[in-house]
Amino acid sequence: MYKTYFQLTRNPFDLTPDPTCFVPTERHNETLASLYYGVRRHKGFVVVTGEVGTGKTLLLRCLLRLLEESRDITYAYVFNNRLTSTEFLQYMLLDFGLQASGKNKCEMLFDLSQFLVSRSSRQMTTVLIVDEAHLLSDELLEEIRLLSNLETYDDKLLQIVLVGQPELDEKLDSKGLRQLKQRIALRTHLTPLSLEETQRYIEHRLQIAGADSSASSLFSPKATAMVYRFSRGFPRLINTICENSLLTAYARQVPVITPDIVKQVAREFRLDNSVSEIDRSLENGAYVNGHHFELPDVEDEISSDPEQARL
Repeated sequence: MYKTYFQLTRNPFDLTPDPTCFVPTERHNETLASLYYGVRRHKGFVVVTGEVGTGKTLLLRCLLRLLEESRDITYAYVFNNRLTSTEFLQYMLLDFGLQASGKNKCEMLFDLSQFLVSRSSRQMTTVLIVDEAHLLSDELLEEIRLLSNLETYDDKLLQIVLVGQPELDEKLDSKGLRQLKQRIALRTHLTPLSLEETQRYIEHRLQIAGADSSASSLFSPKATAMVYRFSRGFPRLINTICENSLLTAYARQVPVITPDIVKQVAREFRLDNSVSEIDRSLENGAYVNGHHFELPDVEDEISSDPEQARL
């Protein structure tokens, strides 16, 4: 709807985790590199955690695309973890293309072992990827640990990637799962974007959507700072705010996203109520690359706009 108005070829801030929209921030690049390295080098367990909306699923989609480019790699991708240990094993085998119907747990484990040994003998890599792993019960996490016992003298037959929210870290740090924790070869945590990264993120997403040099400045510097303020650097919230800001600007027929538009969107999504005391400490400014960057004062921005002042 607004694409023609802003001369864009696609919606720049879709929430769908599309690898073509991946913005390579330093932390996301490091995490993706760790994931790929862990799989290719047969490190066994790799764990990635991060708060809701930090881009974990998008990273997984990027990893899957890389794996699909390699003919020697196959993977099972489990994203629904409200399963019993037997159901989990059945799902995994089915995703590997193995027969699981009508078989008991012992038979499925035997088939899996034969499958992994056969692929290893041909120098092929097999990967189990578990998204939303924080939802796994301790019992199921222990079952996954036991799968890592499928190994030769010098190689791990099954590479296991666990991705989840910070609750996964808490589980892995518990005494009951200390054996699993000791087997983790690589462990990384995704954090929200900084103000500078948020600015680059918005510009990059607009460029992916076909924005030219003039369209890439759709968000004024103060509007970008306001987006950062209310999103707190979480990519999913950045997308939500920016998408709806473009819609609002289109409805108003204005060419640039202003701070009052961002504020209105934040209010509609109840994001203005989520600004913590720590966030409020940024009101007088923030530092980017050693330079002081003034963040807009929300109340001043609202009061300067008569229409918003009446809301």
